[in-house]
Amino acid sequence: MIEMALIFAMACYGAGLFFNLWRILRGPQAADRILALDTMVINAIALLILYGIKANTATYYEAAMLVAMVGFVSTVAYCRFLLRGDIIE
Repeated sequence: MIEMALIFAMACYGAGLFFNLWRILRGPQAADRILALDTMVINAIALLILYGIKANTATYYEAAMLVAMVGFVSTVAYCRFLLRGDIIE
């Protein structure tokens, strides 16, 4: 039963990744693209966690933490670039 739930959850997050990619490609403004990219990172983290549960290994949890840290830093850097024109002052 848990296998079916994991597959369903992975399919839902995969569909979410597809819709985020669509918003990145078709977003009318840069802010929409930033939000879609940040949501895409969150969906990727969720997929890594679900696959870690399915594979029964802790390696994917560590990878999810790394993706979370890189995703946060990239979102902040991209927002600063849009607001100020540079990342490092």
